[in-house]
Amino acid sequence: MADEAHPTHTPALRGSHRPTVSFELMPPRNPSAAPRFWETARRLVAVHPDFVSVTYGAGGGDRATARDVVSTLLAGTPVLAIAHLTCVGASREDVSEVIDDFLEAGVRAFLALRGDPPKGQPDWRPPTDGVHSSIELVRLLREVESARAAADPSSALRGAARPMSIAVATFANGNPGAGTTREQEVCRLLEKQQAGASFAITQLFYEAETYTEFVAEARAAGVTIPILAGLLPATEPKRLRRVEELTGVAAPAHLLEALDALDTPEAQHAYGVARSIELAQAVLDAGAPGLHVYTFNRHEPALDLVEGVGLRHRHDDDAPLAEARL
Repeated sequence: MADEAHPTHTPALRGSHRPTVSFELMPPRNPSAAPRFWETARRLVAVHPDFVSVTYGAGGGDRATARDVVSTLLAGTPVLAIAHLTCVGASREDVSEVIDDFLEAGVRAFLALRGDPPKGQPDWRPPTDGVHSSIELVRLLREVESARAAADPSSALRGAARPMSIAVATFANGNPGAGTTREQEVCRLLEKQQAGASFAITQLFYEAETYTEFVAEARAAGVTIPILAGLLPATEPKRLRRVEELTGVAAPAHLLEALDALDTPEAQHAYGVARSIELAQAVLDAGAPGLHVYTFNRHEPALDLVEGVGLRHRHDDDAPLAEARL
């Protein structure tokens, strides 16, 4: 027992808390889009984010492109690249091969996703030998990594020096597409943590309470991994409506009405960034560990949002571009 005259104190952490910043990129779908994509990547890498995630299409249609983008980021920049990985419609053997392919390319971080079933195929059923959920995918990632380490001492050493990190997605207000409630998403997140997930990224949301209430319920249920706030800069009403079609997450009517009432893209950009900064600041003030920005390959809104909350690491865009050999 500590002497009351000489009480023990918890050591104070040195330095101030600085939330993380990360961005999502979507690989170019055709060669003509590549120059614009890489310019966006350069601009985002220039502010030294904590990581950049690279999407991977459902069914693996852009597997090679996604792998090449991740490999280029790993080889040409100091930024951690996280590879999205989906499993819907693929056999366990096929998914294992994809995981091994990424690991062989030097990838050490993944975002494990189930992915969306094929559209327009009401009778479609996943293969019986498939990986049927992101929870199973997290387990498979750990299994493939363990098998590589067991078979090769060099792989074991590399894994010890650079442990594999697995992120997972979560819907803070329930997943409209899957018909899950917030409570069910909390339970699923706990299962993902137990399977070996390292941290979670929320799907986009528009109200700070959506995030804070979800985190509170997750913590009460036993979730301890970091839960990163995923945000989409609300600068384009057309984009917000398209995102609703893709995710089922609807933008508030008042936000869409306000954006529609503005006459120019510049005015919409200014208004949307201001509202997004307010949301970002609210979740950061509530204790969010960082912001993950869904960019849709547009760097201007993403960087304006990050700068608006004081998290833009570099202000001289020209200097770090030489460091990013993209």
